[in-house]
Amino acid sequence: MEAKTDLRLLETFNALATKFEQEQGELLKKAASAMADAIENDRLIYIYGGGGHTALVMQELFWRAGGLANICPMIDFAIHPVTPAYMYLNHERMHGIGDGTVDYYGVKENDLVIVFHSYGFNPPTIDCAMEAKRRGATVIGVSSKDWDNNIPKDFPIRHKSGNHLSDVVDIYIENYVPFGDTVIKVEGLEQPITGISSTIDFYIAHRLEMECVKTCVARGVEPPVWSSANIPGGDEKNKAMRERYNSRVKFL
Repeated sequence: MEAKTDLRLLETFNALATKFEQEQGELLKKAASAMADAIENDRLIYIYGGGGHTALVMQELFWRAGGLANICPMIDFAIHPVTPAYMYLNHERMHGIGDGTVDYYGVKENDLVIVFHSYGFNPPTIDCAMEAKRRGATVIGVSSKDWDNNIPKDFPIRHKSGNHLSDVVDIYIENYVPFGDTVIKVEGLEQPITGISSTIDFYIAHRLEMECVKTCVARGVEPPVWSSANIPGGDEKNKAMRERYNSRVKFL
């Protein structure tokens, strides 16, 4: 007999994405409007992932077909999964990293910074958001309050201020990642499996991208969108944007 297809992950993701669309739609549009403002005023959109797999959302939006050319990922390899796991784990529990990253990438007054972090209260995440705010930037945060509600306030992975990302940003978007991240139970195994945080964060990131582009078009502003560099004519189409952003976006 053919085994029945296990649709639990698909159903779980669909439920999270549907809840996000139903409950966070207005905040999504508000954040996208701020992104469109940045494009209209010829500013970069800075993206930060506060450590571990959350760092991957920066690269999900950066330098890809259909993506915005003014995205500037604030990558710090000390807290990035390309670094050995227990090294970056230690680094993402250190203060002074997130604000140092903001300084390195040169965030200024009236800039826009989008900060992703699934549990939203480790030192790099909060330091980044607070320093960007101190400099006069608008800060959007994407995170989960379920983590904040289930971790003790004195837990060592928390920022010393006790703040959650939702406490320190201008626009907060809830991603509904459940405490512990894992969402699938396998019969006979106590430990749940399958982290959902990257999947829903990637979805939210692209929804922000979509709404930003729609807002730009509605305003009569042409958004700077990359073509694929892997199709005929792609390099030619991208030439003007490379000239416009190469000296401004450090990872180009």
